[in-house]
Amino acid sequence: MKGKSSKIILVSIIAILVAVFFAFDLQNYLTFEYLKSRQQAFHDYYMNHTFFTIVIYMITYIIVTALSLPGATIMTLAGGAMFGLWTGLVLVSFASTIGATLAFIVSRFLLKDYVQDRFGDKLKAVNEGVEKDGSFYLFTLRLVPLFPFFVINLVMALTPIRVAAFYIVSQIGMLPGTFVYVNAGTQLAQIESASGILSPGLLLSFVLLGIFPLIAKKFVMFVKTRKILKNYPRPKKFDYNLVVIGAGAAGLVTSYIAATVRAKVALIEKHKMGGDCLNTGCVPSKALIRSAKILSYVKRSADFGFNKGNIEFDFAQVMERVQKVIEKIEPHDSIERYTQLGVECIQGEAKITSPFTVEVNGRTMTTKNIVVATGARPFVPPIPGLDKINYLTSDNIWELRKLPKRLTVLGGGPIGCELTQTFARLGAEVTQVEMLPHLMGREDADVAGLILEKLESEGVRVLTGHRAREIKVEEEKQILVCEHDGKDVFVEFDEILVAVGRTANTSGFGLEELGVVLTSRKTIQVNEYLQTNFPNIFCAGDVAGPYQFTHVAGHQAWFASVNALFGGFKSFKTDYRVIPWATYTDPEVARVGLNESDAIEQDIAYELTRYGINDLDRAIADSEDHGYVKVLTRPGTDKILGVTIVGNHAGDIITEYVFAMKHGLGLNKILSTIHIYPTMAEANKYAAGEWKKARKPEKILTWLNKFHAWMRR
Repeated sequence: MKGKSSKIILVSIIAILVAVFFAFDLQNYLTFEYLKSRQQAFHDYYMNHTFFTIVIYMITYIIVTALSLPGATIMTLAGGAMFGLWTGLVLVSFASTIGATLAFIVSRFLLKDYVQDRFGDKLKAVNEGVEKDGSFYLFTLRLVPLFPFFVINLVMALTPIRVAAFYIVSQIGMLPGTFVYVNAGTQLAQIESASGILSPGLLLSFVLLGIFPLIAKKFVMFVKTRKILKNYPRPKKFDYNLVVIGAGAAGLVTSYIAATVRAKVALIEKHKMGGDCLNTGCVPSKALIRSAKILSYVKRSADFGFNKGNIEFDFAQVMERVQKVIEKIEPHDSIERYTQLGVECIQGEAKITSPFTVEVNGRTMTTKNIVVATGARPFVPPIPGLDKINYLTSDNIWELRKLPKRLTVLGGGPIGCELTQTFARLGAEVTQVEMLPHLMGREDADVAGLILEKLESEGVRVLTGHRAREIKVEEEKQILVCEHDGKDVFVEFDEILVAVGRTANTSGFGLEELGVVLTSRKTIQVNEYLQTNFPNIFCAGDVAGPYQFTHVAGHQAWFASVNALFGGFKSFKTDYRVIPWATYTDPEVARVGLNESDAIEQDIAYELTRYGINDLDRAIADSEDHGYVKVLTRPGTDKILGVTIVGNHAGDIITEYVFAMKHGLGLNKILSTIHIYPTMAEANKYAAGEWKKARKPEKILTWLNKFHAWMRR
């Protein structure tokens, strides 16, 4: 109770002081204009009452800082103007640090216990990090302020850092910046006219103000790098500028870029060049989807004016076609091609033995930087009994040469939905099992509903809200036991495909031994420059997240390679602002930006425009007149927040919106762009037209109606 009373009294005192500050407009005395107008008077008073002036100045500065009031920057400049560089530097340094520490103590007294009691479990990692490296972290914030100093004072008080450490680190960390501002103050004091602005001293001060954060940032990075790498001997000379581990999409693009800029780069792959996308992912799945779609067209022969259609096929030949497609694309990703480009391609298992060394095939390679691009693999959930049977994943399903009579697909995501529809069209009896209430959990419910309706119309048995609990083998029968609404549901199958997601490949090549940090999703933790906690080890692709798409892997590869090779001069933050993706069911589903579910979850206001593709001439001509375009815009503007397209070739059509969002173009620009007739891409123009139509100027149109009526007289 006593502690609570003390807090109430302290809060009351602070509130009164802040109220007085603003009630009497004291902030007007902490402006550059007032400082300049009273400059001579301050100087004269200081000369006659030196000690008293210093005391009043420091007390005022401490109070302003302790209460987090605006004006500290002006007071710092005033310190240089009144006292000169060195005296001003000493006074400001101590006054600012004392004030910051008082703000720290007050914040800790009032809030720390409450915050730690309520959020202590969530702050455990933060607390441990502060206890371990809190002083260095505070030093970097003081030297290169990512947040205003008053915010740092208040927030750091909620962590376990000691008061003495806070004071000492703040005193040292703020000193270089204080020097720059006090020096600027000494120069501002000498301005007598407009021409004084061009004085060399003042220009130098402004240059220092501009470049100091950059210099400080480089210095902090240098110190941090030295600290992290101090336990690893640095080779006198490096064999490579860059070693890339993994020859999937991310690894190929990374090594391609490095070779293009004439860096010496080695690319290590333990299995097949091209990674999952070429060998077990995008390429084979799209090839099989295409074959199955041809069958679907034959079954729909009446839609195209034919009385009857029939195709005889051998499933083994269809799967062989898939392999031929892979073989045709393989040269694009081959060792021969990349060797010609200047990449040293090595077949073998890599092991990172230090931030500067990689072992492969008994050979130790020294490298300035490493890019980990090891991709991901299908996630296999721990379902009892699953390990007792030969189950399929997206890795080995391409080995099938006999069509399963009864196929069960676990998972309602993109891979599960694509292969469910494909095998159903090829003639298998498919049952799809999804634990969530609807398929395609990242999409809006209406999108998932449309795909569900399509799958069921093609004979798929879809079980949503069913949790796979166990697999039993009884008298050569394989049975999946699911739980639904508290009851068991039994699904017999000949083959089962596990398609419940993918997990990053982060083990088995040295990351654990080195201490590379992983995220809660078991991907490698990287910063905005795609660096791990080791500044010369970068990541790209599925192993880094947060998106597991081939096109994102290629996008990240540019940042990883450029930052690895040129980060000492200039680093680039990875741009995730506009990430599109598509699910290749029939109809296709394509997304970019927000959908309605995202907007509602994130409490983002939006306006919805919807255009039905059933009204599009080309879709009608192709007998593909189904689906829609949904566009979310910022209220009152044509700024695009996100787009979802469901329909034939949706993955191609959405590109125009991706371009528009990337470059800040709105629906008015799309509406005013000529689209070829008749094409599916016209859906974009018509969607923009629907947006415009809903916002037509009714009052102006009413007056125009009267005007034209008058003109007809």
